[in-house]
Amino acid sequence: MIEDKEKLCELAELLKVIGHPVRLCIVRGLWRRGGGCNVTFMQECLDIPQSTVSQHLGKLRQAGIIQGDRQGLEICYSLKDKRVEKILEILFAEDK
Repeated sequence: MIEDKEKLCELAELLKVIGHPVRLCIVRGLWRRGGGCNVTFMQECLDIPQSTVSQHLGKLRQAGIIQGDRQGLEICYSLKDKRVEKILEILFAEDK
């Protein structure tokens, strides 16, 4: 069990990051779109301030769950971690 501790801590942190309702909504939206979207689109869908969306995106990006690709003046975000995609498939199987 002790040899698993580091891996278990890593997985617990992953679940903790996506466990917030707003962050879960963000990753679910990115997963459903199959592509990327920008902060403005997310802010309009979530109906929360853009600065709040940006804070949540920062946490997701820091955890390696999403990535941002610059497209001109905008950054287009997409899912990066395939484990999160599998989690979303299980959580939202009935929604597909």
